[in-house]
Formats: sequence, C-alpha cells, structure tokens
Amino acid sequence: MGNWVKLICGASFEDVIDIRNLSLVYTLAGVDCIDCAAEASVVNAVNDGIEAARAILPIRRPWVMISVNDGEDLHFRKAEFDPDDCPPDCSRPCENVCPADAISNSSIAGLSKGVLAERCYGCGRCLPICPYDKIRATTYVRDVASTSELLARDEVDAIEIHTSGRQAELFHELWNGLGDSIHKLRLVAVSMPDIGELTIPAMDSMYATMKANLRCLNLWQLDGRPMSGDIGRGATREAIKFALHLASVKDKPKGFLQLAGGTNAHTVEGLKRERLFQTTTISDNSNGEKVPLNSSEASHALISGVAFGGYARKIVGRVLRSLQSEHGYACLEDHPDHLLKALEESLALVGTVKCYRGS
Repeated sequence: MGNWVKLICGASFEDVIDIRNLSLVYTLAGVDCIDCAAEASVVNAVNDGIEAARAILPIRRPWVMISVNDGEDLHFRKAEFDPDDCPPDCSRPCENVCPADAISNSSIAGLSKGVLAERCYGCGRCLPICPYDKIRATTYVRDVASTSELLARDEVDAIEIHTSGRQAELFHELWNGLGDSIHKLRLVAVSMPDIGELTIPAMDSMYATMKANLRCLNLWQLDGRPMSGDIGRGATREAIKFALHLASVKDKPKGFLQLAGGTNAHTVEGLKRERLFQTTTISDNSNGEKVPLNSSEASHALISGVAFGGYARKIVGRVLRSLQSEHGYACLEDHPDHLLKALEESLALVGTVKCYRGS
C-alpha cells in the first residue's frame, strides 16, 4: 500500500442512481475500494457501476466495502423536518447549505417535499442554520443480522466499522454478532476519531477483540473532521493532525493507516509537507540525502492511503447534476461528453495519490 485510494459513497447515502454513476467514474479513475451503505440496493448499484466501467475498459476491479456502526455516529443519521411547518416567508437557508441537494420545498420527480432521505448523508449543516429550529436529526445503528446476510452474498469484499472508540463493549458486541460472516472478507477497517491519549488503548482493545477471528488485512481509518472535505483547504488539517499523531507512535496495533474526514485535493500536499506521504524514503542522512526506511520503521511512519468522500462526490456531482438536468436519471456512459468531464474531475483527485501527473 502507500497509494491506496478509497471512494466513500457515504454510510447513509442511498441514492442508487448517483452511487451507480459515481462507482463507474471512480472505477475508471483507478480507486482501490468503494465504500457504501450496508443496503442490498446500494451494493447492487456499486457493483453495477463497476461492471459498467469494466465494459468500457478492462480495468482492475475495486473492492466493495460496506459501512456499519457499533453505536451512535454522525455518519449514521438523517435530517428531517415537516415542510408544512415552515413559515411561507422563510428564506430556506437549509436548501443552500445542503451539499447533497437533499432538501427541497418543492416536489421533485414525484418525491415529497422536505428532506429526500435517500440523498441525506447526515452532515448536519442544516441543523444550526434553520432560523426556526425546525430541523432535527434521527440516528440509527445498522442491524447486525442484516449485515451478516449481506456479507454472505459474496458481493462484498470488505467491511468498515465506525466507532467512537470509547465503548469497548459495543464494539465487542458488534464484532461477535458478525460471527463467521467476516471470514470471506479481504479487509476489515475500523473508522474512529482522534480521542487523544485514549486512541492507542482503544485501538489495542479493538484489535484484541478482532485478532482471534481476523483472517484478512486490517486497516485503521483516521477520521479527522467528518464529512467536511468539500468545504475547503482547511478541512483536511484535522486528518493530517491525526496522521501525525499515529505516525509518531511506535507501539500501536497491527494494521494499515488511512486518512478520511476532511480529505480533499489538498490532503496529499499536506501529507508531503509533513513528510508522511512517502513510499521508499522519508529521512535525510548527514549529507542531506534521502535514505530508505527499513520495514519496521516504515510500518510506523507511513500513511497507507486516503479515502475521499464529500469532496469526491462534489466534484463529480456537478457533472451528474448537469446530466440529470439535461437527460433525467441516465446512465453516465450513454453520454460521453458528461462521462469525460466526470472522469477528468475524478482523475485529478485520485491522481494526487496515484501520482498520475508525476507529482
């Protein structure tokens, strides 16, 4: 690893048309993994997009990952409100602030007004901006039995467990509930925030829970500033800060490190400034020359990959919105001009990690 790239469709994002087209574009762009909601219809959409891409170009198939949670988590919530309760003179700032175009006060394609649940992915930006405090958030936990059934379908390669890291018993309960369904997986990821001095003990505890039943690779997703990559350059700072924290720790549990939460086109630039985006060299000798790390040093110093979510969806979403306005809900590959624009956007982002531009 080292240039591993994951597309995050969103643990709560369930717009199957967009997910299908996003999966097509980012498969062509060369991502290694596509992370999506643990719903059969969403997994089907991801796989359909992947196969559509491979029909265009015989490209390597990315792994399909589903996201679940062991407790209350920002990624597993939906905004909701009753549009009939909104004052008629409201300026509707919620519509403008929503990055997913999930809020409308007029009917769209026969859908009800208000929050379009399948498009909402829980960023929460609408909650504080409502001038009348009408919007609320509902949270949920993915059902363990349903998740196990989904894994048994052999259409999923990996799972990601979102956790606060503060309640070991909840993680233990979820892991045990998954049982033998994880044995066919290629990768198990754990996504968690930086909880300071408690981070490494929490990771140690979770790894101890997983170890006896872990038959594949494992990865720690460092969730810096959740669902904020589309905001701007500064959003990635927390992810890089978290990376610096983990990279400086020698005695941490086995597993690759991946950045998420605020990641965008500036993330690799920030990692390079901190000398974390390296694959064969990272330090200078007395002559100022780069010298290679040995394997034990590298396992503690290197960041293995980057996951792109909100920003990745935003840059391609602009093209998908244009496609929708011109042609309705359509397959992207049927419209080459739009496909090319979407691919240009995705390649520019994925290329920051894959070094397509020779950077």
